[in-house]
Amino acid sequence: MESEETFMEQSNIIGREAVAAKRKQYFYPCTAHFYRDAPQLVRGSMQYVYDENGKEYTDFFAGVSVVACGHCNPAITSRTIAQLQQLQHTSTVYLTQPNVELAERLEGLLPGALRRTFFVNSGSEANEGALLLARMHTGRKGFIALEAGLHGRTNLTMSVTGLQMWRTDAYLDEDVTFIQRPYHPEMTLEEAAAQSIESLKAVLAEKGDTIAAMIVEPIQGNGGMIMPALSYFREVKALLEPYGILLIDDEIQTGYGRTGAMFAMEHYGVVPDIISMAKALGNGVPVAAFSTTDEIAASLNKPSASTFGGNPVSAATALAVLDYIRDERLPERAAELGGRLKAGLLLLQERYTAVITDVRGTGFMLGAELAGSEAEDAAVRTDHVLEEMKDRGYLIGKNGIGRNVLAFQPPLVVTAENIDAMLAALNEVLQAIH
Repeated sequence: MESEETFMEQSNIIGREAVAAKRKQYFYPCTAHFYRDAPQLVRGSMQYVYDENGKEYTDFFAGVSVVACGHCNPAITSRTIAQLQQLQHTSTVYLTQPNVELAERLEGLLPGALRRTFFVNSGSEANEGALLLARMHTGRKGFIALEAGLHGRTNLTMSVTGLQMWRTDAYLDEDVTFIQRPYHPEMTLEEAAAQSIESLKAVLAEKGDTIAAMIVEPIQGNGGMIMPALSYFREVKALLEPYGILLIDDEIQTGYGRTGAMFAMEHYGVVPDIISMAKALGNGVPVAAFSTTDEIAASLNKPSASTFGGNPVSAATALAVLDYIRDERLPERAAELGGRLKAGLLLLQERYTAVITDVRGTGFMLGAELAGSEAEDAAVRTDHVLEEMKDRGYLIGKNGIGRNVLAFQPPLVVTAENIDAMLAALNEVLQAIH
């Protein structure tokens, strides 16, 4: 609990009921929030957030993989503030140093020959730009995407999104072909990968010369934490290359150490043609980008700009983020402690086999799929678990096609003690509903 003195300084807090009422009055009806009794979050510090009453919550969702370095991390926010006070905004029509330093820094982290970067503000914009780049480079219009993928909320990124709940627009681009994703609950990962590959071969045989790119998430986040067999993307890349089809790697949720590698595609030993990134790169400050090779980048040669993309504040923040990830060895930390978290979840699955049907993912991108019961379906049970965990001081997420997968995507700074305490609380909740 925060001290009364610290809490009372926040005299402008209106309370959760008032916030909820204003959201209902002024937001669009599409904007929802977790929880029946949702707290008003007013402060964050590393792996913790605090509500309007001073209650502390350990964050195991990180704003859907955003604050990988922790909330209000002083090593990062101090540099954000310094840049904000020095030069807040120009645009790319002027020369500024932070964004070129960030582009240069990324070149040293990106796989293979990827070295050219275009900065934007969000993951949707990054994927939109990557798709545009693929069309300009190939001169083709079509795309291939995986079922249950999520790539954004613009018209084109929504068109390549395979999750029906996020395909809001009734007039989406029709030049998108979906293939089976490399996962099926009744198959091994290898069997599901083989089935997906056969689906891809059929599409290529029919229309391969009309396809600009295939866009994939190396681990499907909103699709339920789906990590394919390690051979899958190597086979995909080998099939695409004879047709001149580009592979776009959507690392928006998976990037910057979350899976135990800087980029999740590294687990598969594949270098994509274009990579999109956002979320953790800014640790809460809007910054995103798509990167590619010199050859492919040369095709994006008509005038283009992003008013806020790569602005001095976001670029300086991203540089601080990359310094912190390097200095604190966050990918290695995610691999080690993520293994601890996964082992704990697997133990709970063994204990509550009727509740947890699967545990999957790697690093700090893990999912636990829940089954339903006679009293409630799986999605309702998942919401119940989230509510109970929130009451115990832990924020976790949910995803999956049926919204029945508990999502564990904490800041990479959580400790072993945080993990053990969260697992103990989750055990209490599962025991009560078992």
